[in-house]
Amino acid sequence: MLAAEAWPALGFDGRGQLRLQPARISAMPKPSATARARKIKLIIFDVDGVLTDGKIWIFPAPAGSQAGAQPSVLERSAQHGGQGGFGLHSATLIEAKGFHAHDGTAISFCRLAGIKTGIITKRISETVALRARDLKIDHVHQGIQDKGSVFNEIIRRDGISAAEVAFVGDDVIDLPAMRKCGLAIAVKNARPEVKAEAHWITPHAGGDGAARDAVEYILKAQGKWKQAVEEYISERS
Repeated sequence: MLAAEAWPALGFDGRGQLRLQPARISAMPKPSATARARKIKLIIFDVDGVLTDGKIWIFPAPAGSQAGAQPSVLERSAQHGGQGGFGLHSATLIEAKGFHAHDGTAISFCRLAGIKTGIITKRISETVALRARDLKIDHVHQGIQDKGSVFNEIIRRDGISAAEVAFVGDDVIDLPAMRKCGLAIAVKNARPEVKAEAHWITPHAGGDGAARDAVEYILKAQGKWKQAVEEYISERS
């Protein structure tokens, strides 16, 4: 039996002879980025190149500075010893990153609008842990190479569907999660392969307000933007 899109139709060839022609049925239109944004209950961000501009600053550690949470971070990094890109596991060096204040405000907007936030990043950094605690980010996963598997774990834990999650990324390591989520967002400075698979691209680059762009886009699609801004102002008045 022929598939529905290939059901024959009557037609004539150049000699006037009757022949069968396959009938073409238009594919169902895919949901727009705005329609996808209306469903979002959780926004997950990559860190390097999304919440930062991608630069990693490495400084010598001041003498006697090994205190607080640093040893646990070093231990976690050391688990990936011999593998590149997971972060420093040196007692003599400090890894630093720069974050944009506008993005921090955007995380507050999410909380006021009832939308959860998360981070999935390959590198392990106490700087990221501190920033996440400061912003009260719901899900923080560092040292992750397989972002797709952690994505599945998060939605199972929260009891939501993949269609209710947005993922904001910039490089190919983000694609497994971006391909699973309901709204895939690439930042302005993302690699071409990532932009090609994204549903929406931010006007600003990572570390320059891209996360704020993503949050604003989603909240406006849901009609929550103005109320979130007013509640944010009211909390600080």
